[in-house]
Amino acid sequence: MKLDHYLRGPPSGDVVKGLAEIRLAVLHHGIPSNNDGISDLRIYIWLILLNAAPIKTDIYLDLVRQGPSPAYAKIRNDTFRTLATDPLFRRRVTENSLTRVLNAVAWKLHDAHEARVNGWQSPPTLPAPNLLRPGDSVTGSPEQSIRLSASPGGKGSVAGTDGSDAGAQPGTEQLGYVQGMNVLAAPFLYAARSEAEAFVAFDTFLRRECPGYIKPSMDGVHRGLALVDKVLAVVEPKLASHLHSKGLTAQIYGFASVTTLCACTPPLPEVLNLWDFLFAWGVHLNILCIVAQLIMIKEQILQSSSPNLILRALPALDAQTIKMIVLSIVEKIPENLYQEILRHAK
Repeated sequence: MKLDHYLRGPPSGDVVKGLAEIRLAVLHHGIPSNNDGISDLRIYIWLILLNAAPIKTDIYLDLVRQGPSPAYAKIRNDTFRTLATDPLFRRRVTENSLTRVLNAVAWKLHDAHEARVNGWQSPPTLPAPNLLRPGDSVTGSPEQSIRLSASPGGKGSVAGTDGSDAGAQPGTEQLGYVQGMNVLAAPFLYAARSEAEAFVAFDTFLRRECPGYIKPSMDGVHRGLALVDKVLAVVEPKLASHLHSKGLTAQIYGFASVTTLCACTPPLPEVLNLWDFLFAWGVHLNILCIVAQLIMIKEQILQSSSPNLILRALPALDAQTIKMIVLSIVEKIPENLYQEILRHAK
């Protein structure tokens, strides 16, 4: 069944079955788009997969009207260079639009922190249904399967990793604007049909999927980088050993790829295709996507006396090949390591 049919609700009325069908459709066929990555469906499928409830436009506009947030100077220092060499992005998304969305998210994170500190009541969050269990498998073909990524009984997206809404947890480290958020916001604005759509998808994604990436310490990012090294050592020990002998760890070459979910590597239409997969099956799989990119250039790295020169700029993204390699990696890594990957961004 075509993906657009699901925008009106699951045809059978069975939400669990409908979501499973969407995820399999994304895995096997992707989300239809033109050569520039433009799709009438993508933002709505993303919103469904992220369990991002629609908001009134006035809620977004009220945040915009608050003016410069405490992070505004940092935001303005980053927006002008966001995907600066990508003509598709520059043609479709203005710097002002990117600034408004980032500033609105910064205000929302700031206000949520103030509410926690002062003991104010946060708006209630609608729990997601108990859809998926970690460790289950969905088989798309006899040779392909992937562990499910959601935990039961809580809030969060279809592909959420712990069923939590990080923005509503008391006593946690403050979430706020950090390096890389400008690039993370870019695909949402490119895919969305309005700033308000981009805002709600981006805000939900940050708070639920990767709150550990937007803490001042960015501890989720650093855990992710360590996991790139761990996974590479398991699935490609020779390649891992070669990089180690050159003093190259993921902390050196993988920071941007982790913080931006590979959005730092062009072309943008392939980033969107990869994100379709990540939102359907779990953004934690980005760690494996980075390892997959290394495997794709394995021979170049092994034959090079200075692999750091190769790793400074990874080759153009090939989402389909990366997905296929990720599916194979999932089957090779032990369960305890997979669980680390599953939780690292929290």
